[in-house]
Amino acid sequence: MGFRGKASTGLPGFDQVIDMLRLGDNVVWQVDSTEDYQRLVAPYIEQSLRDERRLVYVRFGKHEPVIGEHPEVETYEIDPTRGFERFTAEVYALIERRGKQAFYVFDSLTELLEQWKSDLMIGNFFKIVCPYLYELDTIAYFALIRSAHTYSTIAGIRETTQLLLDVYRVNGNVYIHPLKVWNRYSPTMFFPHLIRGDEAVSITASTETAELFSAIRRGAERLDYWDVLLQQAQDALQSDAVRQEQVKRTLIAMMLGGDAGRMTELCERYFTLSDLLLVASREIGTGFIGGKSVGMLLARKILDCEGRQRFADCIEPHDSYYIGSDVYYTYIVQNGWWGLRAKQRTEEGYFEYGKELKTKLLQGKFPPNIRERLMQMLEYFGQSPIIVRSSSLLEDNFGNAFAGKYESVFCANQGTPEERYEALEQAIRVVYASSMDEDALQYRLNRGLFDRDEQMAILVQRVSGDHYRDHFFPHVAGVGFSMNLYVWEQGIDMNAGMLRLVFGLGTRAVDRTEGDYTRLVALDDPSRLPPMYAEDERKYSQHDVDVLSLGENRLTTRKADEVLQLDLKTDRGWFATPDYETERRMRELGMHSSPTPQLLHFRRLLRESEFPATMRDMLAQLERVYDYPVDLEFTANFGADGRFKINVLQCRPMQTRGLGGQGAVKLPELGPDAAERLFFAGRGNFMGGNARLPVERVVYVRPEAYAQLTDREKYSIARTIGKLNAQFKGKHALLIGPGRWGTTIPSLGVPLRFSELCHMTALFEVAVPSEGFMPELSYGSHFFQDLVESDIFYGALFVGREDVAFRPDVVLRRPNRLEEWLPEHAGFAHAIHAAETPGMTLYADVVNQKMLCME
Repeated sequence: MGFRGKASTGLPGFDQVIDMLRLGDNVVWQVDSTEDYQRLVAPYIEQSLRDERRLVYVRFGKHEPVIGEHPEVETYEIDPTRGFERFTAEVYALIERRGKQAFYVFDSLTELLEQWKSDLMIGNFFKIVCPYLYELDTIAYFALIRSAHTYSTIAGIRETTQLLLDVYRVNGNVYIHPLKVWNRYSPTMFFPHLIRGDEAVSITASTETAELFSAIRRGAERLDYWDVLLQQAQDALQSDAVRQEQVKRTLIAMMLGGDAGRMTELCERYFTLSDLLLVASREIGTGFIGGKSVGMLLARKILDCEGRQRFADCIEPHDSYYIGSDVYYTYIVQNGWWGLRAKQRTEEGYFEYGKELKTKLLQGKFPPNIRERLMQMLEYFGQSPIIVRSSSLLEDNFGNAFAGKYESVFCANQGTPEERYEALEQAIRVVYASSMDEDALQYRLNRGLFDRDEQMAILVQRVSGDHYRDHFFPHVAGVGFSMNLYVWEQGIDMNAGMLRLVFGLGTRAVDRTEGDYTRLVALDDPSRLPPMYAEDERKYSQHDVDVLSLGENRLTTRKADEVLQLDLKTDRGWFATPDYETERRMRELGMHSSPTPQLLHFRRLLRESEFPATMRDMLAQLERVYDYPVDLEFTANFGADGRFKINVLQCRPMQTRGLGGQGAVKLPELGPDAAERLFFAGRGNFMGGNARLPVERVVYVRPEAYAQLTDREKYSIARTIGKLNAQFKGKHALLIGPGRWGTTIPSLGVPLRFSELCHMTALFEVAVPSEGFMPELSYGSHFFQDLVESDIFYGALFVGREDVAFRPDVVLRRPNRLEEWLPEHAGFAHAIHAAETPGMTLYADVVNQKMLCME
């Protein structure tokens, strides 16, 4: 055995120079070739085996093996093509398994450049692995090819490692020049040393040292490998089409994602090399720009290429920036949280450590080089409001929308440069932290994405709109669908698409708004009103507007009547008309309204402008190219002449799984005994296409009992249903209750998180006007997207209408199993009735817009 706490390099003379290796040392050799590294590894291996050390070789490079086959050396091959996180996690897990005082040899770290395209990520890898190896009293050898890395990468490795050594081969001789030897010192330690057999001869004389170093070519500062590739791509613009196509594919794999899927095919078809270089010029950091950014850019390119000038004059330009996904990992690594991240990636720590990591992500610091780039971006935008949007790797792709799972943060961007910068940094932190939100984690788990890399890139966009006195907002915003899955009456053309339209910022179009409504537009007949508007058009219209308050420097909500009195720089009549009926009723009640209330119904916009036809054509064009239905987030601004510009903010494959999946469904005839067997029936107001679904269990929240509960008890009801939902995985269960599921206001419905109802087969909302409970068919919202992706049938029962029947006694006469299934929640049995319902079936006919549920 060697000296206690010490070990040998296998070069006795050099051992004397550095006073031996110490347990915990990470040894980084800067070499000119892999062969030079092999020559240094060989004596280290031989000596370590003589000292009966456990030796581990971590193999990941394409170069010749540093260690040949050896029965006493454990070799582990780890694939770096699977991405930074998986590779690093596997290495980390290997080190954990091997435990204390194992000795390691790693392949040349320079090999990772080919896979990760970024010096930054090699530095991050080393900063994760090196401290863990030190903690376990190991000794590990690493190599870097000299002049292949940036000074900043080498500086980061120097700061982290215990030994950094330059190796030179000059005139057939080998010289080792220690640059860092941590925690030991001698007067000649940091001179170059000639290795001659077992000896290490210090080169101390100035003439010899100068002669030696004058013979060594030392490269100038090297660009990051990422920048080298971009420079080569720039040069390729002068090459032939074949070369440009090759380089274009490389950039797509670098920035947009290399999976050979449909999105990659579309990117290769529509993006040019020049397009990609423009994106690269606006990327901060390295890595992927994420799904949301790709979808936005691709939609714009498709409309430009395929629109035949149809959309050339009506699409608003964009000047977005992208914060690369590598910045997310760098932020975690450089703040010292990778160990926590590794724990969170385990099955047992998935939720537990997610909470802790979320808290950390809100408090970290960014590296100086990233801070400088962020500041430059902010200087570019000036005081224009911006929005910082999540753009994760898995977002907005076929099959996984992640709708509303991650945060988007508006920055009104007012104040001093320092204040504006701090607001930007905090917005980025909030988006990063949202990757650890419980709902986002549950979504990934439910979608089978537990072990997939979910790096968080960020899309930074200039907010579309204009200043209106102290407010900033677009005239209209919303989300469009190339297929209309909410067919509320016969004759609607599903293939014409639909819009979910609001005045002001689009936040109200994608979120369920409490006590407020968006305008649903069937694009085959834009003036057609959904059935819930028929009773009271004002009641079911938009009453509040989301705007950016420049004076308050934040996102806020204003009354529509207030905002509509501003000078909108276009005709207000496109969006609203005076509501003389409300004004008359107020006068009768002795109330005076000045100015006259406005009714936001978009009637002229939808009947007289080209806007709905343009949106229909855009959506249809994108669907044709995607060969799949799409949904599109947009804004639109109108000029004084009535012309409009549409800003394409986001485009993704539309989530249609489970909707309209069955063929025609024949509803059973209601015979004389129907009253005994019919649970409910109705016409329209459902989403889920044709259906014939077994209903094995029903959870019914009794409206009268629920209304009498305190807010705290209502939240407890929600948590109780969440526990039932967890038990019902794999069962056919129907959840039905008063008002809106998923509301944040308990007086409007049950404040259930989506993860607490995700295993239900069907979800129904019941109107109980006497208690203030009113459903909202939330087609197009993030809540709706969740329902579609989870294959949950959704409907509303407006009890009291002629075409609606609701007979809760059909369920209430069955035993309440709540106490049996959740004994600790038996106290809520008066409000929650959970019953087994064998033989019950839910039927829906989308053509005739009829549904019923019966035993």
